[in-house]
Amino acid sequence: MSTLIHTPSEWLRGYQERLDARVRMVCFPHAGGSAAFYRSWHQGLPPLVELYAVQYPGRGERRLAPPVADVRTLAGHVVDALVPLHDRPLALFGHSMGAFVAYETARLLDERGTPPVHLFVSGQTAPWIPGDGPDGPERTRGDLADAGIADADDEELVRHLERLGGTDAELLADPGMREIFLPYIRDDFRLLHSYRPTAGPPLTTPITALTGADDPVATPVLAAHWRDLTSASFALEVFPGGHFFLLPEQDAVLDLVATRLAAGREATA
Repeated sequence: MSTLIHTPSEWLRGYQERLDARVRMVCFPHAGGSAAFYRSWHQGLPPLVELYAVQYPGRGERRLAPPVADVRTLAGHVVDALVPLHDRPLALFGHSMGAFVAYETARLLDERGTPPVHLFVSGQTAPWIPGDGPDGPERTRGDLADAGIADADDEELVRHLERLGGTDAELLADPGMREIFLPYIRDDFRLLHSYRPTAGPPLTTPITALTGADDPVATPVLAAHWRDLTSASFALEVFPGGHFFLLPEQDAVLDLVATRLAAGREATA
């Protein structure tokens, strides 16, 4: 069982306070996801890691909160919410859309002189790909929502979510549940499709990119371009599975995260 930690902001959910933790890891959900997606992760992480997850507007107890129009603004809210947690080093983990939000959060933290100790980006291509113009790509690479999916009818949107996996098909078959979930899922896809990455120097934070061998969007080749976004170390880790490989491979993912964070602590000790 997990126990919610009291957090100073509606943007964060914390699970199982660990007074002896050496690092806090903040997790960013995918499009349509919520903080609860990471609820069980604290059980698979060692005592050196205290877990938090971002709660985007529009879901759960934040159902009435208005959506945020762009990723950089969303990241800014998260950075403000993290201020009270800077008494320990921070690591960031983002999956799918969450990888972009985590990246922009890392950039803002870097600009403020408090860079995270590690950035894990999962199930997402790098926002900058060789060949993009100087003003950025015409359309974000790795965008999981084509130009019209956010405004598609309910049936088409549900089929799209089922193809990606990670969404309870039985839940979305219930008309009442669709009225709750689909509005903020559409908002997330609009946010994802409109994302244009912030230009600037590479991060000073180590990056680990994780992807599924059979992910149709965040292929290992495209995920490898995250290496261009840091002046620190980079690693690409490929797991069996598709876009939501981190569900069946949760234990392996958490072992990798714990190993990287422990190694980082030793390197800076």
